[in-house]
Amino acid sequence: MNLNSLFKASAIAAALALAGCGGDININSGADVEQPDNGNGGDNGGDNGGDNGADLPGTTSGSLSLAASEALGEEVQVQVISGRITADTTLVNSLDDGTTVMYAIDGPTFVGGDNTDSATLTIEPGTVVFGRQGNDYLVISRGSQIMADGTAEAPIIMTSSQDVLGEETGAGQWGGLVILGNASSNKCPADGSDCALQVEGAEEGAVFGGTQDDDNSGTLRYFVVKHAGFEIAPDNELNGITFGGVGSGTTVDYLQVHGNADDGIEMFGGTVNFKHVVLTSMQDDSIDWDNGYRGKMQYVYVEQDPNGGDANRGIEADNDGSDPAATPMSNPTIANLTIIGNNFQGEDSSEGIYLREGTGAQLYNVVVTGPSEMGECLEIEGSPQSQANLGDGTITMENSFMACNNGENFKFGANDVDLEDWFLNQQEANEVSTSIMLGANGQPMANSPLLGAGQDVANTVDGSFFESVDFVGAVPGDSDWRQGWAFGFGGGEVTAGGSEAPVAGCPAGTEAITPVDGSTTTCELEGAYTSDLTLTAGNIYALSGPVFMGGDNADSMTLTIEPGVTLYGRTGGDYLVISRGSDIMAEGTAEEPITLTSAAYVETGEGQPGQWGGLVILGNAPSNKCPSDGSDCALQVEGAAEGAVFGGTDSADNSGTLRYVRVMNGGFEIAPDNELNGITFGGVGSATTVEYLQVHNNSDDGIEMFGGAVNFKYVVLTNMQDDSIDWDNGYQGKLQYVLVRQNPDNSDANRGIEADNDGSNPAATPMSNPTIANLTIIGNTFEGEDSSEGIYLREGTQATFYNTIVSGPAGMGECLEVESNPVSQQHLQDGGIAMTHSVMACDNGENFKFGAGDVDLETWFTGQEGNSIVAAADALNGIFSISDATAADLSGDTFFDNASFVGAVEEGNDWTAGWTVGLE
Repeated sequence: MNLNSLFKASAIAAALALAGCGGDININSGADVEQPDNGNGGDNGGDNGGDNGADLPGTTSGSLSLAASEALGEEVQVQVISGRITADTTLVNSLDDGTTVMYAIDGPTFVGGDNTDSATLTIEPGTVVFGRQGNDYLVISRGSQIMADGTAEAPIIMTSSQDVLGEETGAGQWGGLVILGNASSNKCPADGSDCALQVEGAEEGAVFGGTQDDDNSGTLRYFVVKHAGFEIAPDNELNGITFGGVGSGTTVDYLQVHGNADDGIEMFGGTVNFKHVVLTSMQDDSIDWDNGYRGKMQYVYVEQDPNGGDANRGIEADNDGSDPAATPMSNPTIANLTIIGNNFQGEDSSEGIYLREGTGAQLYNVVVTGPSEMGECLEIEGSPQSQANLGDGTITMENSFMACNNGENFKFGANDVDLEDWFLNQQEANEVSTSIMLGANGQPMANSPLLGAGQDVANTVDGSFFESVDFVGAVPGDSDWRQGWAFGFGGGEVTAGGSEAPVAGCPAGTEAITPVDGSTTTCELEGAYTSDLTLTAGNIYALSGPVFMGGDNADSMTLTIEPGVTLYGRTGGDYLVISRGSDIMAEGTAEEPITLTSAAYVETGEGQPGQWGGLVILGNAPSNKCPSDGSDCALQVEGAAEGAVFGGTDSADNSGTLRYVRVMNGGFEIAPDNELNGITFGGVGSATTVEYLQVHNNSDDGIEMFGGAVNFKYVVLTNMQDDSIDWDNGYQGKLQYVLVRQNPDNSDANRGIEADNDGSNPAATPMSNPTIANLTIIGNTFEGEDSSEGIYLREGTQATFYNTIVSGPAGMGECLEVESNPVSQQHLQDGGIAMTHSVMACDNGENFKFGAGDVDLETWFTGQEGNSIVAAADALNGIFSISDATAADLSGDTFFDNASFVGAVEEGNDWTAGWTVGLE
């Protein structure tokens, strides 16, 4: 259906904003808005439960309908509901013509009055309800009901407008759901008189409590709440779902709360029961109970934000702060609970279970686990009542595992019950373990000790509610009840044509560590990876020691790095190796380059050379150090651990793609003459793609090619403390648009290019012989053990240069030198070394350096086609070429652009802009 059929006049659509949508709703308030012509003569029914729009609750919003339709790629009608619903109302999910219907909550919206004007709000499977701000929340009043009975294939979703419109989502973007009932609370009057307790987070008059513990507030089944939890005032927040005095007649099964700014679910008294609950990425507690809550729960999965974002306790549980012995006492029964903490360390750090203020709890088949930086996993408050509850059975924990990797499974005071001793001496077997074999999705793997270790709570505790089990934790090993409906498990999306949102978290195989910048999820890579790995955007990644991708031509894999990702090392021993046979696919963009750098740079925005190792890429292309008989070649690369080898016979080998990648602040010296370059290319083949690459602030060379035939385009090499470009041992690739600029502060530098064939055998084959076009080298005045110089060709290398500018200030060393050895000198005469359409623009009086018996380089240079010697000011303006020299005709080689200028960067066409650093 054409989207325009919903909006016949743009002026009408624009006018249907939400302002002024309030008051009571009695079902038909949408009828005064122009509805789509469905071609059915106004038939308001349809035997599929749909509706043509005339009888929809609320008011149609043209602006929200248009926005949702455009975002989701199909026709959506948004109805705004607000005020108080005082008659039975159904939120349908579609019209007869297939138009999707969604509902926007506008401000505090109540179903029924307080035990008066009671109503039932029915929500059809697959329906989406959303809020747009913190004060948008839905309250089910005492005496009224919500019948939200979704299905695994069509869960009901309550979320934020950002989620619907495809914008960035986050916690606290709308209010949440509040359900109020007539069940008991220990805050109610002890004499049994009328009870009306104000619930936190909602406006005055949202009250709960009574004497009816089997009260029925309706059904939540296959029901997902996301991105809620607004703080109305300090210590007065909306939870994902607040259950105030909700009774056991209520059904809650297959429920998820995700990404809430306050607690996931909080029970103020009451007896409501839960089954199949998923609580993910809460910024406060995942489960919170208070004031006499006595319900039951089975199959509860709690996972704190795997990105290391805000979190507090998996369970924070109270009876009553002012009277810990108040009755009825909080004492729920929970079986098959999994809590997975994270590494958040803030005002309220990540922890497991905290029982306090006199609460009881009966816990069975529980597993609590988390990373090394998580806080305590089980704590009982030191108050007399809470401590007494440990001794008299008011708190029990059986067939459970504490599996935290932090050395703090238990926290207790000097005069408190020794929790570890208490835990291990419960009536039924408990265990402390560091190897519970949970998969990345929180499900036990084969041979996990959780399987078969569970208590059959249907037999031992309560067969009327609990199901028979033999495993510990929320999820069995052979099936996963979360799949298909819960967010992060293949469901829970606003799926009306929208794209699936990424699941937050560190990729499998990496571990969340303390955020390096204090807030952004930081994931650590360590050891060797033998299956494909993607470093997803939104996280920061840390290297721990030498990290290898793949084995040497075995267990090959692909490392994918998404645009905008930052990967850092903390010490010189932290470096990344792409092994022979494996690939790196690092494809950034000009707007979101990929950055490999040091921890110091990530933390402060400033870095220094040598603060971490670097990147090493190893391939199967030839090197003249390989055996000449063609037998297997495995050359140890410099700088990396033993076994990092390269070389072979495949000149067209493919090691992946580097595009819009920056490597900064690296280059550690492992030992004298054994250093890590910014990027080392060992035997890397010509099928590898390298474009828009920068190496900046490296303590050794920027890029060094040991043999191979890898090609480069658009390369920036800035502030190297040794050579910017170095090649050896038969390198035969091509380079175009290469900008080399030594540090403008005149600190450490050596050669723009230092190039070799082979020191022990300058005539070794295959011979180094790259072709370079559109190269700019800008030197500085550094004078030290290795002074600033331009190009030095030695040890028998060949090379062809086109459209090159070498420039530098008066204090710079020589700008072109060719070693005196016979092979190198012969290349100058037979064309093995060639340089045409190029400019020497050094203001040092030493554009050329050559020995008494060597070829006169100045005469050689000026005798080549199109070459000239000019002042620096006539060749470059900053990094930009202003030379009027004629460019070479490169049309005969499909790799090279037939550039019309000499030098790397043409004035008016700055390909370095926006993604490089240090060129200001």
